[in-house]
Amino acid sequence: MTNEVGKAMFSRAGELGVPVGFMCMKGLNLHISEITELCTEFPSTAVLLDHLAFCKPPTNDEEKLAFSDLLKLSRFPQVYVKFSALFRVSRMSAPYEDLVPLLAEVVSNFGANRVMWGSDFPFVVPESGYKGAKEAACHISSEASLSSSDVEWIMGKTVMQLFQGQWLA
Repeated sequence: MTNEVGKAMFSRAGELGVPVGFMCMKGLNLHISEITELCTEFPSTAVLLDHLAFCKPPTNDEEKLAFSDLLKLSRFPQVYVKFSALFRVSRMSAPYEDLVPLLAEVVSNFGANRVMWGSDFPFVVPESGYKGAKEAACHISSEASLSSSDVEWIMGKTVMQLFQGQWLA
């Protein structure tokens, strides 16, 4: 991602106002140095980290480090976190209550205005369905004691802000 072509594409995305998404399916630790380099060099390019950057609730030092690295990316104001595909990052079944402390920490570090919910449709359908995924996100938000304003940001206002009203309300 940080070779000449990757940097040119990343830079151009910023010029066009197009966010760049990262899908760290095999773990954030494999990509953190390149994401950090790109965010440092191109502060006008918005970054979306899908599915909590695939950080599961940590059970060992490597997973704790990955989650810590995710939280450290909050220093870049152009980085957003998708609280999405909860069934992929949770170690539990719906309503995925092990994600409560992760969401609380992500919101505490990034602010709710840089966190957005996503269902992972259509893959969520056999797991909990779209409605179930949305209900789980709201349940986790409630358990994390987030304010109603924070929940509004996560459940739609962040997307509307980032994509500058190009999404239908």
